[in-house]
Amino acid sequence: MLNVTIDEIQRDPLKYIRLAETGVTLVIIQANRPIAELKPISTSNKELRPFGLCAGEFIVPDDFDAPLPEDILSAFEGK
Repeated sequence: MLNVTIDEIQRDPLKYIRLAETGVTLVIIQANRPIAELKPISTSNKELRPFGLCAGEFIVPDDFDAPLPEDILSAFEGK
């Protein structure tokens, strides 16, 4: 982490943007108080999971959206 003043950033903004690109987090100081952070955006190169990865491993039953039995429904309602 690197502390920089607003004046320093105004003199050479590209210098500090390039620093952030290399992974440095900058704490921007004004009147000896930290007021903001400039940090790199973390990018994840994770591959997305393929659609249908678990196809065929689970079958949704025909009564999936049928109403719940009365005793279970009562338990949910606190009766």
